[in-house]
Amino acid sequence: MDMLWNGWGDPAKAAPLPDTVTGLLRDLLGVKPRSTPALGLADLRPPAVTARPAALKALAEAVGGEEHVRTDAESRIRHTRGKSTPDLLRIRVGDIADIPQAVVLPAGHDEVLAVLRACAAHGLAVVPFGGGTSVVGGLAPRRGMFVALDLRRMNGLLDLDPVSRTAVLQPGLRAPEAERRLNEHGYTLGHFPQSFEWATIGGFAAARSSGQASAGYGRFDEMVLALTLATPQGTLDTGRAPRSAAGPDLRQFILGSEGAFGVITSVTVRIRPLPETRVYEGWRFDSFQEGTAALRRLAQDGPRPTVLRLSDETETLIGLAQPDAIGAGPEQGGAGPEQGGAGPEEGGAGCLAITGYEGTAEDTAYRRARAADVLTACGGTPTGTEPGERWAHGRYSAPYLRDALLDVGAFAETLETAAFWSRISELYTAVRTALTDTLTRAGTPPLVMCHISHVYENGASLYFTVVSAQGEDPVAHWAPAKHAANEAVLAAGGTISHHHGVGTDHRDWYVREAGPLGVSALRAVKCRLDPDGLLNPGVLLPTD
Repeated sequence: MDMLWNGWGDPAKAAPLPDTVTGLLRDLLGVKPRSTPALGLADLRPPAVTARPAALKALAEAVGGEEHVRTDAESRIRHTRGKSTPDLLRIRVGDIADIPQAVVLPAGHDEVLAVLRACAAHGLAVVPFGGGTSVVGGLAPRRGMFVALDLRRMNGLLDLDPVSRTAVLQPGLRAPEAERRLNEHGYTLGHFPQSFEWATIGGFAAARSSGQASAGYGRFDEMVLALTLATPQGTLDTGRAPRSAAGPDLRQFILGSEGAFGVITSVTVRIRPLPETRVYEGWRFDSFQEGTAALRRLAQDGPRPTVLRLSDETETLIGLAQPDAIGAGPEQGGAGPEQGGAGPEEGGAGCLAITGYEGTAEDTAYRRARAADVLTACGGTPTGTEPGERWAHGRYSAPYLRDALLDVGAFAETLETAAFWSRISELYTAVRTALTDTLTRAGTPPLVMCHISHVYENGASLYFTVVSAQGEDPVAHWAPAKHAANEAVLAAGGTISHHHGVGTDHRDWYVREAGPLGVSALRAVKCRLDPDGLLNPGVLLPTD
């Protein structure tokens, strides 16, 4: 099943906003209904394919037949850009300037190599395409003719080693199917980003995805033990042991490379036994500062829950009205998209934290009791399991809310970052101020919400959701606010992305974060693996 072409996920799960919410958006934020009717898929008229017949023939030969090279309008439209709010706003008005020439579906590593050779011979760029969930311009190359390399046929569980507790997965395997197949053997990957229902294994690796249970299971890059990469110059195999001192870890060149160095064709991951029990609960704190201190103490001194997150005052308050859908955008896992949240008990105030525990019954009970002691000592008040279970039930629903907001004329977008604990407060204030001031000056005062959803011993991530009126040209209206937020992130000591990735949206700030020498080193890798610059040009690194 393909995702909704002009929105997120399964069309059957889309739901309109209640009239009361639409009224609040109008009264509080000045949101106005759209003035033009929505376009249908059939209304879009993509430009004709201009790739030479010889190029299309070579691609068909590479993947075993013409049926695996799609040039029809619908296939090309569905592979145009990703799922950021600007992406959706552009395609909703018929802007498909970034459309691929063709959609190519290889069945294995050797066919990927053959496609890359054919594209090199005919001057076609290549954009690897997994779930299509990028929210940072990761599927919009800065080059003329390109093909989308859809990896959906490469969707197998190739091997499961119960002794080492490892599994070898193909890149086009979607997360729910990967989890189902592992569950059949009594294992779990434990990776549940908000893009879970649509993102793929290859996308998780390419974008350094981080799931909502990262406090317990770790980020996806911590789960990866080995990778195989197909490049225009051949095959790169990395990882032959769980850890090694045999030089720099070449896996790190691939993780987070977003298809700019090659196409990931297999991923070996660690797996863990299915948990006997799962318990999620809520805690209330008087302030975001107090709650942040409690999360830091658990992250540094333990016991660390499997799920650990904290909504600020605004996100907590909004959660009272929309308990299953705080926020407005998907997380990147390929993914990439993360949101979700839940309100405290009726009549509550302050900030809501969600803690979750997964594992054996004995371990879960022990960590839950010990963590409760810590949270209580830090000023937390337990609110029972209902807020936690509500969050777990609605953890994948927020992108659908984003679509509903766009439908009624609101603008809704997300951005995220991370920093060391000593910089979190400054970073939080700087980004909120940048977003609020920029959009208010533009005549669309926003609602800005934030949560911490990934914690480490030394720092944490901050995830912001912004809702406002759209303005006359929504994409152009958002651009200065996004620019100001990116500048604030770097100035306050944050990273330009914690898990959404770089894409084209963050590329120029990533170049500054990496520094001239770091970028030169990455360019050298790019030049060696992809000398003609075919792979995802302009994503991750400027094309000059």
